[in-house]
Amino acid sequence: MAASGAGPEAPAEELDVACGLENLPVSVWPPGAGPEPFQYTPNHVAGPGADPDPAQVTFPGCTCRSAPCHPGTCSCLRREHNYDEHSRLRHVASEAQCARPVFECNVLCQCPDRCRNRVVQRGLQFRLQVFRTEQKGWGLRTLECIPKGRFVCEYAGEVLGGSEVRRRIQSQTIHDSNYIIAVREHVWDGRVIETFVDPEHIGNVGRFLNHSCEPNLLMTPVRTDSMVPRLALFAARDILPEEELSYDYSGRFLNRMDREDQARLDEATLRKPCYCGAQACAAFLPYDGSLYCPPEKPGISEEGKV
Repeated sequence: MAASGAGPEAPAEELDVACGLENLPVSVWPPGAGPEPFQYTPNHVAGPGADPDPAQVTFPGCTCRSAPCHPGTCSCLRREHNYDEHSRLRHVASEAQCARPVFECNVLCQCPDRCRNRVVQRGLQFRLQVFRTEQKGWGLRTLECIPKGRFVCEYAGEVLGGSEVRRRIQSQTIHDSNYIIAVREHVWDGRVIETFVDPEHIGNVGRFLNHSCEPNLLMTPVRTDSMVPRLALFAARDILPEEELSYDYSGRFLNRMDREDQARLDEATLRKPCYCGAQACAAFLPYDGSLYCPPEKPGISEEGKV
C-alpha cells in the first residue's frame, strides 16, 4: 500500500483567554469553544466618569531599602502585616463580616520586588481555566490546589462614574448579563467610598466568575498606587483542582444579611434566579436597587458593599 503524503495534523493551538497578558495562560474548555470576544486587560482602565484615573500613581512610596517592610517602620503597613510568610492574606475567616482594606507597597517604594507586602500586583500564580457550565454560561475554575488565603485573581475592568453606571444598568433587560460591580467601603468617619467596575467589554479573567451563596473566594479592596482599589479575590478556604471559583456578588460573605439587606431584596423586582446549588442558596442573584434610579444622597445604599 502506498504511503500517504499527508502527515498527522498539527494539534490546534490552545486558546489563551488572557492573550499572553498574564503570568500564566488561561485555557478554555471544551476545546474549540470560546466566550464572546472582549478586550483583555489585567488591570483597571479608566472609563466614562472615572475619577481618579486608576493608572495614575498618587501614593508616595516607603523608604524601606536596608530593612524589610514591617508595621510601624513602613509607611505602607500602619498596624500589621497584610500577608503571612507564604503570601496568604492574614484575615480570611468564615466569621468575617466584611473585608479589611489592604495597602501594598507600590512602584515608588524602595523595597525590593520580593517584598512580602507585594502580592496582588504580581498577578496570577495559579493555572485557571474558563469553562462552559450547565446553567450559568461560562465559569472559571482552578486546575490546581489553592491554599486558603492565597490570591487568586482580580476583578478588573472599566472604572466608571456613578452616572455612567446607572445609564448602563438602566439600558439592560432581565435577559442581559450584568458584569457591573458596585463596591462600597464604609470609612470610620461615616463616609462611603464607592467604586464601580464593568469588565463586560474591557476586562480580565475575573469577568467569568459566577455568584455563589456559599463562595470559595472573598473579595478584598487592595490599593497599590492610588485610592482606586484593585478588587482582589482570595481563597476563603482550601480549593481543590477543577473546582469552580465563585464569590458573592453582593459583597457579603457566606450570604450573611442584616434586616436592611433583606428588606431591599424583598422589594426587588428585576430578580434573576441563582443556580449556585448551595444549601444556603437564596434562590435569586443579589440585587442593588440603588443603581436603577438616581440616589437621593451618594453612598446611601450598602448593597454590594465589601
